[in-house]
Amino acid sequence: MKLIYFKGKVPNFGDELNTYIWPKILPHNFLDEDESELFIGIGSILFDDYPKKARKYVMGSGYAGYTPPPNVHDGTWDVSFVRGPRTAKQLNISERKAIADSAILLRTLDLPGPKNPVPLAFMPHYESLERGFWAEACKVAGIPMIDPTDDIEKVIGEIKGTKMLITEAMHGAIVADALRTPWLGVRPLHAIHHQKWHDWAEALDIDLKPQVLKPSSSMELYVQMTGGRGKVEGRAGRWGRSPLALPLNKAMIHRAAAHLKSLEKFEPQLSRDAKIGEATERAMQAVNDFVRGRAAAA
Repeated sequence: MKLIYFKGKVPNFGDELNTYIWPKILPHNFLDEDESELFIGIGSILFDDYPKKARKYVMGSGYAGYTPPPNVHDGTWDVSFVRGPRTAKQLNISERKAIADSAILLRTLDLPGPKNPVPLAFMPHYESLERGFWAEACKVAGIPMIDPTDDIEKVIGEIKGTKMLITEAMHGAIVADALRTPWLGVRPLHAIHHQKWHDWAEALDIDLKPQVLKPSSSMELYVQMTGGRGKVEGRAGRWGRSPLALPLNKAMIHRAAAHLKSLEKFEPQLSRDAKIGEATERAMQAVNDFVRGRAAAA
């Protein structure tokens, strides 16, 4: 059974959590490279283009509209649980399966301790690192930046070590919430990533109150204004990195820094202890039931 997760040009914290969590939770050698069976874990990876003949096992994944919804009723899918009620509705499955994003299972592991305790930190979406100048903006604001492309244990330690996390990355919020670090979500600059936040939040009865994020570069401004069109390697991206764009980018870095600093005054969010405890137990039970079912069928 092969572990399936999104692999981009650079490692991304939310996706790479699959390589950290599942080998620690599942039995030894449970996962392999057999593509006739697919273990679909953490991420918005419920796509409609998986191999038709492969057996697909869903463990806490989400649907975000990146492709048309898959037909999970065609006889090749086995859905243990999904990220939230919006995913359940899109797939036309019972809302009882809308338990949580499976990154919540970090709560069951022995994790590294807090790293470099700070009062406030910011975690951008990994795409924003490519399009924007967030390292520079955070430096101007005097706010440490947590890099979503960094080593997993380092990121976990940094999230545990901050008293409040401002995050554009959804799995920054998911992990912060799981580890009981108060967080403040900001709407991703790329609009396509908005709805999945509500899917996750509604599963944990969180009344999501996302704040606005100001772009830190001309390229991010272009993406925001065009509804997500344009790529870094395209014409707009090349212009955005050219000397001609330098004055605008510099102004936007300082504007983004000032706005980021202003977010410190907002009240952070956190799910209720009882709710996340219940969701963790249900998610772990679903995983254990799946493993036992596989063993019994062997």
